[in-house]
Parts: sequence; structure tokens; C-alpha cells
Amino acid sequence: MAHIVWSTKYRYSVLQGDIEKKCREILIQIFDTEDVNILKRVVSKNHVHMHIEYRPSQEVSSLVKKFQGRSSRRLQQDFLELHERY
Repeated sequence: MAHIVWSTKYRYSVLQGDIEKKCREILIQIFDTEDVNILKRVVSKNHVHMHIEYRPSQEVSSLVKKFQGRSSRRLQQDFLELHERY
């Protein structure tokens, strides 16, 4: 089990409304493909908190890198205002 927290770049409050909903969907999809169990998930306007269960063979650092990278890329593709800002 691990407690993971990451924030948006410069702590901008961009995870609101449709972006927040899409972020939740993306994270669920990523967790399903990586075989990670979400125990608790909170998407705030400028950060994400998660409690997860993962296989012992998985490294937490590589999981976090995948979560951050994939979710950021997909959100920027879907929401042009994010792509322009970042």
C-alpha cells in the first residue's frame, strides 16, 4: 500500500469541472491497465491524493511517473487551454 500525492505545475488550480472529471476517468483507466487497486482517491483543484495497492514486483516511483505522465499528456490533448498554459 502507498500514499501518493502530486500537484499541478506551479500549483495552478486547473483540476476543476470537466477537467477534474476527465482526470478521474483517465486515472481509473491507467490503474486498470497497470493492475493497481485504488483504495482512496481525491482530485482537488491543484493536486491529487491517492491510496493504492500494487503488486510487490511494481516500483512506486515508476507507477507515479506513469500516472503523472499519461494523465498530463491526455488532459493536454483533450483540453487545449491546458496545452497552451503548459
